[in-house]
Amino acid sequence: MLKAVIFDFNGVIINDEEIHQELINGILLRENVRPDSSEFQELCLGRSDKACLSDILSRRGRMVSDDYLDNLIEAKTFAYREKIESLEELPIYPELKDFLTHLKQHNLRIGLVTGALLSEVKFILEKAEILNNFEVIVGGDEIARSKPEPDGYLLAVEKFNQLDNSLKLTPEDCLVIEDSPAGIEAAKRAKMPVVGIANTYPYHFMQRLSNWAIDYFSDLELERVEKALTS
Repeated sequence: MLKAVIFDFNGVIINDEEIHQELINGILLRENVRPDSSEFQELCLGRSDKACLSDILSRRGRMVSDDYLDNLIEAKTFAYREKIESLEELPIYPELKDFLTHLKQHNLRIGLVTGALLSEVKFILEKAEILNNFEVIVGGDEIARSKPEPDGYLLAVEKFNQLDNSLKLTPEDCLVIEDSPAGIEAAKRAKMPVVGIANTYPYHFMQRLSNWAIDYFSDLELERVEKALTS
């Protein structure tokens, strides 16, 4: 039965993929590497900054140490916060707050799994005044392997059960909301049903990859999902 809904962050909670691409491009230029938009889409969307930068630099013949990568990511995190602070309005997706209320009305637990740094995620959620909706948050700095590996989603299940040992949550009891192929694959590898939201890729593409596809949060019929999971 459906017990928990787990969100991705970038591209699902906040519309900031363009900001991330701009900042990654800036890092690459400072590293004398020419940015490539198709490469960003392939190697960065849905994945941690560390995995993204490591793979791009490696593909361009640049092998860098973990410490070097950590310094690049630290600079990007600082630049990201500055960029977010400069915005007049936080680009949280429409309908999100209403949807979170809807999930609570259905007595569903709410979590989040992302490749973004935990501090970055909490900073945004607190600024958007929605942090207290999420019982469990797994940041990219808490797992060794980025999406499409399932580690983050499996850790989320562990965290839910640690919070409430009577919950007895299994991956099959969770519904994931993702916007990228890497994220959808991670959820599927974790044995979790997944909804593809067409924020970053078109609806028909999400439809091919995920169990259900939606354009907006309001399109998700929880009763239909629950019926499918119990049939």
